[in-house]
Amino acid sequence: MRPFAPAKVLVLMSALALAAGCKEESADGEQVEVPSGRELRLIDIITNAPGPEGATARFRFLAPGLQPADAEAAAEDMQAACDSFAVGRIGGMVPAPQQIVISFADTVVPFGEPAPDVVQFFESYRVENGACIWEVF
Repeated sequence: MRPFAPAKVLVLMSALALAAGCKEESADGEQVEVPSGRELRLIDIITNAPGPEGATARFRFLAPGLQPADAEAAAEDMQAACDSFAVGRIGGMVPAPQQIVISFADTVVPFGEPAPDVVQFFESYRVENGACIWEVF
């Protein structure tokens, strides 16, 4: 039997990852408008780490200058980002997300790594009738 060529192995591994629904899309820096007017750019979309409700789509955003005192405005902005940006991008994700998590950070942090000096806010939502419904995280 002939061994697989490296290119064939890479194609096979990519196909298996797609079939399993594992996905981490890299940042395209797409800007999202929010009520506060804060500059907000997409860092990435993570779908390969389940949340407490099962399949979860995490939309991570860079929010330069974010401060702890911005919590209330950030909560309103996260709701808007979920409704106007995230909910429209979950169609066709496999498995279908049961939860959307929106996060803002003042600096790009690798997913899952602790960063105590970085200001970060997180909110979770379930999707109902095409809208994001806030849930206690």
